[in-house]
Amino acid sequence: MNDPISRREALPMIGALPLLAAGCQSDAVSAGGGHKHPGSHAPMTSERSVFGTLPDGREAHRFIFRNPNGTTLKFTNYGLLVTELHTRDRHGKLGNVVLGFETLGRYLEGHPFFGCIAGRFANRIAKGRFTLDGKEYALAVNNGPNHLHGGLVGFDKKLWTAGEVRTSHDAVSMDLSYTSPAGEEGYPGTLTVTVTYTLTRDDVWRIDYRATTDAPTILNLTNHSYFNLAGRGDVLSHELEIAADQFTEVDDTRIVYDQVTMHSAHRHRVLVADLSLEVHPGQNLLIRGGANDVRS
Repeated sequence: MNDPISRREALPMIGALPLLAAGCQSDAVSAGGGHKHPGSHAPMTSERSVFGTLPDGREAHRFIFRNPNGTTLKFTNYGLLVTELHTRDRHGKLGNVVLGFETLGRYLEGHPFFGCIAGRFANRIAKGRFTLDGKEYALAVNNGPNHLHGGLVGFDKKLWTAGEVRTSHDAVSMDLSYTSPAGEEGYPGTLTVTVTYTLTRDDVWRIDYRATTDAPTILNLTNHSYFNLAGRGDVLSHELEIAADQFTEVDDTRIVYDQVTMHSAHRHRVLVADLSLEVHPGQNLLIRGGANDVRS
């Protein structure tokens, strides 16, 4: 009997909130900082085209979802890479707020997981080993001595099966699925994953995750987009609010060990340029509150 696994993630904020570009106030309810949405009765639209050809001859496709406000999501079924996300800033100006490339060939040359779905297991697993139900499993090692983001050929390098586009007055969406056979990258169980990308009329990009497995296994999926809310330049002047007072310590290979450190100073908002002085890559911020709390 297959065991269902499901999770929902909204970007850039948890809870399926509107996409807000740089400078928008936190109490804004729509992209563009209160600008009236143009074409409120215009339809949601979608496009499909060939994005490129994989070394084995299979074609990857690119999909474009667009709402009447101009908010546009571009992605491909190769790795579920989000290549562009255009939304309005507080002045109503459209801009692309994620990092990505224009061609499949450039992604095939290698990249730091821009915009992909990382899996089966996002983040690092120490020494590529874990124990489940008393049995130890050895995974592919691809990040120094550790396993990272699903291994040598993770979900970010798979060609997913694209379903039919669903279009309504309020949203456009698509299911994309991949079946990972038992033993792939060392993981137990055959795992079937379906990820749904949705763009709504009110400027929400939503991701839904569903999975079934025929045997006990581990799973930790995420989208790995890099955001620059200014649409250009660096992010060092971005202001970031994190509901966390503690972070985990990591070793030289970025593996967490049993030590939690308090921030040297409690601040609700910090500049990204200053955050790097306190929290280093690989450290995990411990969010205050319960797992189901939604903050805006």
